[in-house]
Amino acid sequence: MQIDQVLGWIATIMFTVCYIPQVIKTIKSGTIDGVSISLFVIQFLANIVALIYALMIGQPALIVKYALAIALVGLVLMVIYQTARRH
Repeated sequence: MQIDQVLGWIATIMFTVCYIPQVIKTIKSGTIDGVSISLFVIQFLANIVALIYALMIGQPALIVKYALAIALVGLVLMVIYQTARRH
């Protein structure tokens, strides 16, 4: 594997796991205070567009990154929605 591919996979992992702390914080605190819902909606939509692009150019690291990001941002949005409904 070449260095550019290694860097691509490292970035994929890092960009993907960056959503996990928000999920954990929201679940633990039971509040969405300070969370920008608009940010996550825009990220969700941007990742869908970017996934389409990655599929069009055939970049496996980007395809994985955007697919995982869609799943995790979707999870964040679900947690935010469920938390907001409880309050």
